[in-house]
Amino acid sequence: MKKIRLWILILAGIGVAAAAPMRFSAAVSAPQTASGNSGVVRVIVSADGTADFPTIQRAVDHAPLEGNGRLEIAIRPGTYHERVKIPQDRPRVGLIGLGNDPSAVVITYSMSALAAGGTFFSAVVEVQSEGFQATNLTIQNSFGPGSQAVALTVYSDRAIVHDVRLLGWQDTLYAAAGRQYYKNCYIEGAVDFIFGDAQAVFDNNEIRSVGDGYIAAESRKTADGPQGFVFNKCKLTQGPAQGPTPAKVDKGVFLGRPWRPYSRVVYLDCWMDKHIRAEGWDNWSDAANEKTAWFGEYNSSGPGANAGARAKWAHQLTEKDAAAFQMEKFLAGADGWNPAK
Repeated sequence: MKKIRLWILILAGIGVAAAAPMRFSAAVSAPQTASGNSGVVRVIVSADGTADFPTIQRAVDHAPLEGNGRLEIAIRPGTYHERVKIPQDRPRVGLIGLGNDPSAVVITYSMSALAAGGTFFSAVVEVQSEGFQATNLTIQNSFGPGSQAVALTVYSDRAIVHDVRLLGWQDTLYAAAGRQYYKNCYIEGAVDFIFGDAQAVFDNNEIRSVGDGYIAAESRKTADGPQGFVFNKCKLTQGPAQGPTPAKVDKGVFLGRPWRPYSRVVYLDCWMDKHIRAEGWDNWSDAANEKTAWFGEYNSSGPGANAGARAKWAHQLTEKDAAAFQMEKFLAGADGWNPAK
C-alpha cells in the first residue's frame, strides 16, 4: 500500500509540472503587461542569458502578443551582433534600449549588398509590419565604403523612430513605404544614405555626411503621390563619423537626387554646414528629371545655405508653401495620424 501511495504522489507531481506555465528563463518570470497598460506586453533581452531572451530576433519570433496589443522588446546595454527581421505578422513591435543613451545598446552587423544578393536584402534590421517603434538605441551596418549596406529598412505605416542612431555609409536608412516619423535621431552616411518611397518626416535630426555624396534619394513614382521626405529643423553636419568609417568630405554633398522621376524632398528651417554644395540638388545625370522632381527649401541657414546659387529647377518655398509640409498635415492621411499625440 505504501508503494501504491508513493506512485500516486509521483504521478500527481508530474501532472502539476506539466500543467504549470513555462517561463522564458530561470532568472526572469514570463512577460508582464508593461506599466499596467492593457494589451502591452514587455519582454527583456540580455546577451548574457539572464533575461527573457538572449537575442532580439528570438524575442521577435517567440514573445507572446495579446490580441491587438503592442509588444515592447526592452534591450539591456550591450552590443548585439545579429540581424533582425520583424515580419508582417508581428505588428506593433517596439525596440527599446535600456541604456543611459542610444550608444549603450548597439545592434550591428557587416553585410554588403553583394554578399546579401542585393541592396534590399542587406539590412541589419528590417521591419515589414505596421506600427513599428524604436527608441534609445543604435543600428549599424559596419560594412563601410564599397557597397550599398543598409542599417535599417522600414516598410511600416505609422512608424515612429526617436532618439536612435543609424550608422552606415551607402544606403544607411531605407525608408521604404508607409508613413514614418523620425525625431531627435542621428543618421550618418555618405551616398544616398536616406532613400526610399515612404511618406517620412525627419524632425530635429542630425544628418551627418561622412563622405562626398548625396543625402536623400527619394523615389516617388507619380506626380500626385503622397510620398516624400521632409527634413524639419534638422542639422546637416559633416564628420567625424560615430561609426567605424573615417570621415572625408572633399568635393561636397548634395541635398538630394531623384531616385525616381517624381522624387520629392523638402528642407524646412534646417541648418547646413559648409559641406553642402552651392547648387544643392543633382538630377542623377538625367535632365528630364528636372521637369518632374520636386525639391525645395524654406528658411535654410548656416554656411551651406545658399538660396541664390541653388539649381534653378528647385524651389525656394514661401511660408504658405512650407505649411503644407508640416508634420501634422504631411503625415495625417485618411485616419488623421499625428505621431506627436
